Amino acid sequence: MTIGSKKIFIDRLPSTNSYAASLLRKGKVQDGTIVHTGFQTAGRGQGTNKWESEPGKNLLFSIILFPGSLKAERQFLISKVLSLGIMDFLSTFVDDVTIKWPNDIYVRSDKIAGMLIENAITRDEIEHTIAGIGININQAIFRGGAPNATSLRLLTGKDQDLSGCFNKTLSAIDLRYRQLHFEKRSKFSEEYLSSLYMYNKWAEFSDAHGIFEGRIISVADSGRIQIEDRKSRIYEYGHGEVEFL
Repeated sequence: MTIGSKKIFIDRLPSTNSYAASLLRKGKVQDGTIVHTGFQTAGRGQGTNKWESEPGKNLLFSIILFPGSLKAERQFLISKVLSLGIMDFLSTFVDDVTIKWPNDIYVRSDKIAGMLIENAITRDEIEHTIAGIGININQAIFRGGAPNATSLRLLTGKDQDLSGCFNKTLSAIDLRYRQLHFEKRSKFSEEYLSSLYMYNKWAEFSDAHGIFEGRIISVADSGRIQIEDRKSRIYEYGHGEVEFL
């Protein structure tokens, strides 16, 4: 098992991603090393977003990865691996788990997990990846203003064993990570696409030109999403360039 072969627990941290980055600056780190905490004082999401989590209620961790000869242009494969692994874990508890592009995890229309992936690139290859992951497990009240946050506690009606959930999550991600190394990339790329929230369903989107109706038809290895409109025109977007309405 690569993911979780080494675990570092610190009760309270500003950010597990920041701590993981400090480990890399200090020297050699094992592939699959986990930094996890009970509480983050400055947990980060995408862009300027913050990740809300009560102390000791949820899974908050970062994974340090060395994905070998993975080209920078295909870096989104890592996001696919992690998203599918988390979805696999959550699907053992609840139905209707999907991935909202690029890497939020939803149960029906509510967000239960998210991640912040930071890649270091040397020349045209990924030198290392730090993936910060937050999964809502036992939190019952969300005060941070997120309109659609949920947790396993809210979905199942009972508290879950946090340690057991953590180990199962790492095992699920490890299985997917091995697929990356054993060249089963087309398989999980197809699974990622079919697991997308609102995949191939007509919905309203907003981009720099306004609101339009479209449907997701593909996601490239670079991470750019392709959306077809009602006139069969296909548009491609990077993260932050299009919004689900």
